[in-house]
Amino acid sequence: MLRGSLLGTAWMVGLSVRPYLISRAVDDGLRAGDMPALTAWVAAIVAAGLGLSWLGILRHRTMTFVREDAKARSAALVLRQVARIGAVLRRRAAAGEVATVGGSDIDWTAQVLTLTGPGVGAVVAYAVVAVVLWSISPLLALCVLVGVPAVGLVVGPLLRRLDGAESVYRQHQGALTARCGDIVAGLRVLAGVGGRDLFARRYAARSRQLRAEGYRVGAVASWIDAATLAIPGLFLAAVVWLGARMTVTGEISVGELVAVYGYVATLIVPVWFLLEGSHQFIRGRVAARRIIDLLTLTPDDVGGPRGGGQRSSRGVPGRASGPGTVPDARRPEPAPARAADLHDPVTGLTVHAGRLTAVAADDPADAVALADRLGRYVVSDVTWGDRPLSGRPLDEVRARILVAEHESHIFAGTLREVLRTRPGTGDERITEALRAASAEDVVDALPAGLDTPVDARARMLSGGQRQRVRLARALLAEPEVLILVDPTSAVDAHTEARIAERIRSARAGRTTLVLATSPLLLGRADTVAHLRAGRIVSTGTHLDLFHRDPDYRALVDRDSADEPAEPYRGHP
Repeated sequence: MLRGSLLGTAWMVGLSVRPYLISRAVDDGLRAGDMPALTAWVAAIVAAGLGLSWLGILRHRTMTFVREDAKARSAALVLRQVARIGAVLRRRAAAGEVATVGGSDIDWTAQVLTLTGPGVGAVVAYAVVAVVLWSISPLLALCVLVGVPAVGLVVGPLLRRLDGAESVYRQHQGALTARCGDIVAGLRVLAGVGGRDLFARRYAARSRQLRAEGYRVGAVASWIDAATLAIPGLFLAAVVWLGARMTVTGEISVGELVAVYGYVATLIVPVWFLLEGSHQFIRGRVAARRIIDLLTLTPDDVGGPRGGGQRSSRGVPGRASGPGTVPDARRPEPAPARAADLHDPVTGLTVHAGRLTAVAADDPADAVALADRLGRYVVSDVTWGDRPLSGRPLDEVRARILVAEHESHIFAGTLREVLRTRPGTGDERITEALRAASAEDVVDALPAGLDTPVDARARMLSGGQRQRVRLARALLAEPEVLILVDPTSAVDAHTEARIAERIRSARAGRTTLVLATSPLLLGRADTVAHLRAGRIVSTGTHLDLFHRDPDYRALVDRDSADEPAEPYRGHP
């Protein structure tokens, strides 16, 4: 930035050198009829032009470097923030808002930084031209000193109007982008329920509103653009007219008149930079506010007010591998030294350490809310051991407690890279996890096996294949506490039975909680809890609850002719 400012200043000030050289060539060479002097001054003019070209190239390259470097740094900063707040992001900012910040807003703020070099140079050049003109005519210098601030006073109100209009426009743009993303994500569902036309009409209406706001912004911007071109031209005309009158009266020479014209014409460049820079600064400031709004987002404050425990983040992708909340300024309490029970006062559920627990919920939303609380994705009174979970160090919570949803995000990369959630995980361990998730056939069906590239969200795989890959990834993370939300909802009964048996074997001796209503999964659990109306109403084995709890039986009995799953008896 300093280098760009120095080069910009040298370039701007250098623009005023040529008018002086031209005036000397007119007075000392042309009017005096001195050809050697004229030749020398012309050579000096050519040399000054070459020097200015070289300075302009260096200034432009430096400012381009500043802009691209700023974009890269800003993008990295936003990416780290998005990763830090993790699953909370979807509840605190719309997807369209984040997309706009990561796209155009970063570009606008980086563009503003490129104004620093020519901006500093414009101020210095303004002062230099005023001093030089003072040596020719104090009256002309006074016109310049007063005229440039007057230009700012004329354009200032337009810039303030642009600031307000641009802010409103960007808010509406982010909301419309979010709506577009929602429509595209749920297009099949909308088509299935006949709602596609309804949402298309709503989107078109919002688009027309955004267009109207765009016209409003464009109207103000057009006046600013017109003023940027017209006002410096009028300013130049006024100064040249005054200079010409002074030449006629003999107050200044013809060469000095040429110099005055050159100085003022040169001054148009820094004045234009200042006006255009002010315009871009307004846009950059609006964009910077939006970036700062994202950067100041914090996950649910664990030290804040209570009562957020029922909020759900159902459908939040990437929770199986992304970070979530952060602790407040209070000193966090140490996490339990060894495996400990998790207790949720809202439902009354206790997840015993080292055991496989299952929860069958009448309302799927209650199950997801329970997973949110136990995984510390919302503020709650859940305890881990004998202390509140919210007071534990977040990094340790994320390392030891994993919530794995069946719709968590799959990033692009080879299948091996997708599954390798821990450093040093070898193919043998990956193969074991794939077997536990009954996903060996997924690898066998891919042309290059584990080396097959997988696109974002793994659209090349079927729904059941993606679900088993996610399950294998969760098992490979080897958390102390694994919370599985409907891990087999997209697979057939035979595959589900294999997964139920193998999960128990793979997680032997470690704490596992399964949130599902499948009797094949419930039958393999050490303890099953029935969650109804937000409370645990009964606990026991699957067979016990099936025989003594009619509501539980109605929930899990998919076919009245089917027999309940046999309890686990230690077979492999």
